[in-house]
Amino acid sequence: MTGQEKIDYLISSLDAVKTRLETGSVLTVGAVGYANIGGVINDDAMADGIISASELDDYLQAKELVTTHDYAIAETAEQLFMQEYSANMTSLTAAVDVLASATTTIMTAVEVMETAALADTKPEQVELQGMLATDAYSIDSTEVAEYNDAVAAVEGYAQQAGAFMAAANNDELTATIDSYATQGNFMVGSYTAITYTQSVDEFVITWADSGFEGGFQGYLTTDMKSAADVYGAGEYINTYGGYPTQ
Repeated sequence: MTGQEKIDYLISSLDAVKTRLETGSVLTVGAVGYANIGGVINDDAMADGIISASELDDYLQAKELVTTHDYAIAETAEQLFMQEYSANMTSLTAAVDVLASATTTIMTAVEVMETAALADTKPEQVELQGMLATDAYSIDSTEVAEYNDAVAAVEGYAQQAGAFMAAANNDELTATIDSYATQGNFMVGSYTAITYTQSVDEFVITWADSGFEGGFQGYLTTDMKSAADVYGAGEYINTYGGYPTQ
């Protein structure tokens, strides 16, 4: 059984138990109702509410199959890419938080520009000097490095997450990898390393335990987004609150 087939088996076994519970509940109401007015229910009148031994066995077997299956191992290339997508989105969320903090730090210092623009008298210029002498209103190389590193991290994780999502949706690519694994007689999810290089549009996947490594190139050319595309998408999202369709 595949992992999904095992889950389907569990659902089916639980549905049978659920039916017994629902039937038993209705029968109980009826039995109590008749008892209150002197109705004598037949032997086995509530038999349909009893969970049979075979139904219990089905459930226990299905439960064992599901709990012992390794769902962390992708069975298809699509699952593999979606696992990598999820991992990179988690890292991207953290990177965005770091960038937001770094941006706030430098933006506070940048806001001194407004004071500088209005500092056309000696007292105001002295006040400006005092502000620039404080850490909050000055920018140092460490803060710039932290900001630049955060921008680079967001770019990296966003690029990787987007690539893995695009790959998962690319039927030609996933079919190629699934076929490669089938011919090599190994499970797709047993990969030990995966990289994506945007400049050459190539995935390299290694299955070290099985002695296989494959390069898959040129599948995402229509999914590439330029800096202008990215900026335009940012403006669109800021304006309309939703993601662009392309």
